[in-house]
Amino acid sequence: MHPIGRRAACAALLPLCFGVLATTSARADDTPSPCDALKRIVAAAPNFSSLSAIDGRAVALPYGDDAKCAASQTNYRCTWTPHGGSSADALQGVAADIASCLPDATHDQNSPARQHFYLGARGARTEIAAAQAGSNKLKLEIYGSR
Repeated sequence: MHPIGRRAACAALLPLCFGVLATTSARADDTPSPCDALKRIVAAAPNFSSLSAIDGRAVALPYGDDAKCAASQTNYRCTWTPHGGSSADALQGVAADIASCLPDATHDQNSPARQHFYLGARGARTEIAAAQAGSNKLKLEIYGSR
């Protein structure tokens, strides 16, 4: 191909490439953050009734697409089916997200079936439990009093 022809082809493709990159990065920015979701839920404690079912879905999204969440006055709970891999691996991933997103949380239980964290002093704690729920489900529950 002639050098001028290559330049013309590259010049024609360059805007297309930037358009694809811009679209891809826009989608990545639209992905809800598990950290933002965890912080929002914990900040609502001890009364979670101001939250909606959608508030916790971002915590599950890296691990499963079918999260069902519900808020009550005393807790916030989500359950989902992990996609690909084992529920034990997904549980470890959720625990890692909790630990990194909430660095002030104390991780006081670490087992293959259950992870438990808490924030705050005794009598005014917010507790976070992530656990296997049946053979192929995970459950996240945040509860507490302040």
